[in-house]
Amino acid sequence: MLLMPRYLSRYRQIVEILVSHGFGFLLAQLDLVQRLNLPRRLLRRKKPVAPGITPAQHVRLALEELGPTFIKFGQILSTRPDLLPPTYITELSRLQDRVPPVPLETIKSVIEEELGESTEQLFASFDPIPIAAASLAQVHGAVLPDGREVVVKVQRPNIEQTIRLDLDILHDLARLAQDRTPLGQAYDLVEIAEDFAISLRAELDYRREGRNADRFRANFADEPHICIPEVHWEYTTARILVLERINGIKIDDILALEAAGHDRYQLALHSARLIVREVLEDGFFHADPHPGNIIVMPGEVIGLMDFGTVGYLTPTDRTNLVRLFIVAVQLDAVSIVDQLIRMGVAQPTVERRMLQRDVQRLLLKYQGIPLKEVQFSELLEEIRIVVYQNHLRLPSDLWLLAKTLVMMEGVGKKLYPDFDIFGVSRPYVRRFMQRMWLPSEWGPGVLRYATAWSDLIGNLPQQTIRLLGQLERGELTVKLHLTDIDRTTGRLDRIANRVILSVLLAAFIVALALLIPTVDLTWPWGLLTWIIVLSFMVMCILAIWLIWSIFRSGRM
Repeated sequence: MLLMPRYLSRYRQIVEILVSHGFGFLLAQLDLVQRLNLPRRLLRRKKPVAPGITPAQHVRLALEELGPTFIKFGQILSTRPDLLPPTYITELSRLQDRVPPVPLETIKSVIEEELGESTEQLFASFDPIPIAAASLAQVHGAVLPDGREVVVKVQRPNIEQTIRLDLDILHDLARLAQDRTPLGQAYDLVEIAEDFAISLRAELDYRREGRNADRFRANFADEPHICIPEVHWEYTTARILVLERINGIKIDDILALEAAGHDRYQLALHSARLIVREVLEDGFFHADPHPGNIIVMPGEVIGLMDFGTVGYLTPTDRTNLVRLFIVAVQLDAVSIVDQLIRMGVAQPTVERRMLQRDVQRLLLKYQGIPLKEVQFSELLEEIRIVVYQNHLRLPSDLWLLAKTLVMMEGVGKKLYPDFDIFGVSRPYVRRFMQRMWLPSEWGPGVLRYATAWSDLIGNLPQQTIRLLGQLERGELTVKLHLTDIDRTTGRLDRIANRVILSVLLAAFIVALALLIPTVDLTWPWGLLTWIIVLSFMVMCILAIWLIWSIFRSGRM
């Protein structure tokens, strides 16, 4: 454990917050208070909370109190329905990341430290009132010397040190939970914590977000109804991101859209084409498309903002998703289970009958319902239950995609309730399936396999000669690994011990039975008589126990 004073202070704060939300039992299970030499009265301390708060809500509230690192960790956990029950996943999806703004002078000092000049020299004007304030960064409006409007995203001072400290603590907690909780027996919690640390450290580098924006601009360069702001790289560093400012109406402000005369059906169409193209053609999608990050500009142009959270889909991922969609439409539960195993979502050792039954129930519920009437948010809730109950492991990018589709569905329903996103996606799916059969798609894979077979055939004569030589010299050994050999050996040992015990018991009982008639049974008994009678009774009890154990093992 990390016992430096700065860690102890943060540990104490974490313990107090967790106890106040009723998680003292977890701290006791991890033996955290004793390890840190903290007073045990911390576990008994209680803070009054509003009645009616569920355990899942307590988890969310505790993470919000613990600060930015734990808020981000909760958001990551909301993409892991295999780890937590659906109620917790739903609650963690509502995590709020709002904090009071940092004073303007502090923001200016960060800009000057990063760019080497004051805000007055860098910008023609700089809005002192922030557009948004979150735990990691603060966003201000500004105007460049040439008159172009921009938004300036500035990292909060000292946030990197705070996150580094929290990540160290989180790693320690994951290591303790790995050894002391049932969840640690099923999942590699330390690896989850390490993956999260890598992801969060990358998010602190705003140059990465700038590259994401550039990639989206390149992907949608031929789409006149999609606008991605330009990155001003001359003003961008690891802690500062300067983007072109785009103005418009929030996409969920229906009254303002109607007042401006926008065609809501066209907006829904452009939004649907945006997400379908991201998923099926680019394999790179905006994973946080909530209404605050999407605006409507003149001419029904959709403008996107905030490119910190993105998802990636490899060509294999997209092919697997299309295949899964096809067998789901065909209501083929057996093929769905096979496809889930092929994708690595279900392990080959999964209880197929149970998983197939759950999938079949889900399919029957939606049988006969037109695709355009399927509520994806409702379907996702039911998928979460199946994932958790069957211990399926969805890759985080696939779950990010599911959450993205739910958010986009909500946007589409507000814009045009009768909009059919499946109808829009149909030509994209058809085009994707046609592309799957083109040599440009399957050719590289075939070439790799052909190269591997060529290497194998080329090495086969040499390897055969070497094996025959080892066999002739008696140097060839075969190693046989049996996964259940220890269990089988233990069972054979128990059988042998039981046989030996049975023979000994029979011999003792027979011997004592022969000795009893020769013993003088007149009262009071002598010492030898007591020993023989008691020994006979003990042997009989052991024989009854042996018979009962044999009967019980046979019944099991």
